[in-house]
Amino acid sequence: MIDERHKTALVEILGADGLVQDSASLAAYENGARYDRGSAALVLRPRGTAEVSACVAYCVREHIALIPQSGNTGLVSGSTPDNSGAQVVLSLDRMTPIFDLDIDNRSIHVDAGTRLSDINGRLESGSLFFPIDLGADPRVGGMLATNTGGSRFLKYGDVRRNTLGVKIVLADEAGTVVDLLSGLRKNNTGVDWKQLFIGTAGAFGIVTECVLNLERLPRQVSTAYLVPRTGTAVMSLLRAMEERLGSYLSAFEGMSGNAIAATLAHVPSLRNPFQNGDVPNYVILAEVSRSWLPRDDEQPLDAVLETVLAEVWEAEGAPLANAFVGPAREMWTLRHALSEGVKRAGRLVAFDLSFRRTDVLAFCDWMKLELPSHFADVVIFDFGHIGDGGVHFNLVVDEARAGPVDIAFERRLRDWVYSIAVDRFGGSFSAEHGVGRKNQAYYDLYTQKKHKDLAAGLKQLTSPGRLGSVCFG
Repeated sequence: MIDERHKTALVEILGADGLVQDSASLAAYENGARYDRGSAALVLRPRGTAEVSACVAYCVREHIALIPQSGNTGLVSGSTPDNSGAQVVLSLDRMTPIFDLDIDNRSIHVDAGTRLSDINGRLESGSLFFPIDLGADPRVGGMLATNTGGSRFLKYGDVRRNTLGVKIVLADEAGTVVDLLSGLRKNNTGVDWKQLFIGTAGAFGIVTECVLNLERLPRQVSTAYLVPRTGTAVMSLLRAMEERLGSYLSAFEGMSGNAIAATLAHVPSLRNPFQNGDVPNYVILAEVSRSWLPRDDEQPLDAVLETVLAEVWEAEGAPLANAFVGPAREMWTLRHALSEGVKRAGRLVAFDLSFRRTDVLAFCDWMKLELPSHFADVVIFDFGHIGDGGVHFNLVVDEARAGPVDIAFERRLRDWVYSIAVDRFGGSFSAEHGVGRKNQAYYDLYTQKKHKDLAAGLKQLTSPGRLGSVCFG
């Protein structure tokens, strides 16, 4: 119970404006991005590492459960409180002052509350950017906690690959600060400790600052919609593109016809780019890019892409049925609108899955055949990062026929889909969204006991206090 004694002590640490207590203001921190509702005892809003440390130390000593929250854009209930009303949210939203750019090292030191859009917005006048491309606009601390990937993972990798250093506050009675803020890219002096905290949902410690790798901003970009001849031809198409384009290929995003049609129907600002308005069964958004301005002696990037597509088209057993090069901004606008369009199609039950690249479409095809006999009133609206084996496997329930989606129905549906994804296809139940309360049962079910024991030991070693929404035991 968070009584007045605790509130008084926390106000002494943060000041009166550092606590959120009234129900109207609490709602923004209690409600998640999708169907996620909790109840917080209060919200703490520290302004920097020192205040995070003091808050954490106090809460650990007083046995108060803490839920770290960054941008609150996650989809697995990892950053919101449960319904007990006993958990305290520690928000990073005021932690934004640090913005230290090192052009020569191609890195930036920022506070964990800094938004992705703020980083790239302030870098636009230069030649660098942080290369994690997302439909949402998270804060950096949450991106590290979940090891975010994104649409250009194929070329740039995930957050783990692009993090050079971190500063962490541990959930122990001292609120110990661990400073790992090195800007080094090579350092083989032992364990790379920062990796212990990336992708572990904030349970091992709270990221308060970080040093991020920056990449050269693309100065030339060309995009195309590709229609594979069949679903099984997608991997042949990807191999052909990689063989001919190498590091120029920066994205290879798959979009099902159902997902595209739902988005065009529910997002009226979009233009249907397909001939006669006929949406293909499956479309690939391919992007190629260069980080330098056009040169007089080189082939324009659009011409490079068109030449490659012509070669693929003319090859024996060509995997390509149709293709057209178009404006990058317009093509990406459709891709980034898919989440919103699918969400508006009906009651959404979303899965963030990953597989070996060869199994992504095999899984989706298997599901299209088998799902109707198990869940007749559920329709698949899938899209994802084919180039790195990820798929947003979205299921929309026709509630008019099936009735409202209750907890028991959603649990049966999730149990079945995850059993196929993990047991039959050897995939992961969480490609890049993290674990969170929504995936806790599947972490418990599918994680090997030895791995769980190691994680529980590390959790006890780093942050024995009640930190985060995930139990790694």
